[in-house]
Amino acid sequence: MSAPLWQELAPLLRNRTFTDLTHAFHPGQPHFPAFPDETRETLFDLEKGDGFTAHRYSIVGQWGTHVDPPSHFVLGGRTLDQLPVEDMILPLVVLDISERVTANPDATPTVDDVLGWETRNGDIPAGSFVALRTGWSHRWPDSAAMANVDHAGISHTPGWSREVLEYLIEKRSVSAIGHEQTDTDPGMATSQQDFSLETYVLAQDKWQIELLAALDHLPEAGAALIATWAKPLEGSGFPARVFSIH
Repeated sequence: MSAPLWQELAPLLRNRTFTDLTHAFHPGQPHFPAFPDETRETLFDLEKGDGFTAHRYSIVGQWGTHVDPPSHFVLGGRTLDQLPVEDMILPLVVLDISERVTANPDATPTVDDVLGWETRNGDIPAGSFVALRTGWSHRWPDSAAMANVDHAGISHTPGWSREVLEYLIEKRSVSAIGHEQTDTDPGMATSQQDFSLETYVLAQDKWQIELLAALDHLPEAGAALIATWAKPLEGSGFPARVFSIH
């Protein structure tokens, strides 16, 4: 008879590093400009003599560090309640372009970046979560710094590239992606209402996490990612709690 799972798992977790990759969300934080701000109402308050404290939160699903299921952009795509819990723990790949972003905020990854990662670490495992490290999360929660809009109204933020996403999804069969910015597409594209990269990812029946934090605390290979979220029926997005173990 095999040992109970926890007896096998506990030694593997002992002395590991747990890194929270989630921003705490709050009213006034950076968000997609077409969305309303968060509002909160205290319904019951211990400080006012009530027997407990309870709040009502009014938020859009894409709020703070959040998950986007296929249905966010794809009619008939899987909704949050249809994403299986088995997909919430995945091998983590960190693709780092932060140095290039420091010199050029419009930078995007290239296939050479991915091939370099694979030269150092081996092929990206099928079913992985690939996180794009840009350093952009250090601008949180400064909305102006996150948007980085110039005098002409164009946002200059890093994002993914089509060639890299096609490589990851079509050649390496990754399960999901994530990034530190507000959007999958770079700011110069979203400023023109071009969300074609996000559409591509979700149309491949993949999901993503936006507005990740603390990717600079992770190794580029060897960690596990755990992403959890609420289960609204037919939900098209929700704040997520995301962390890594290495």
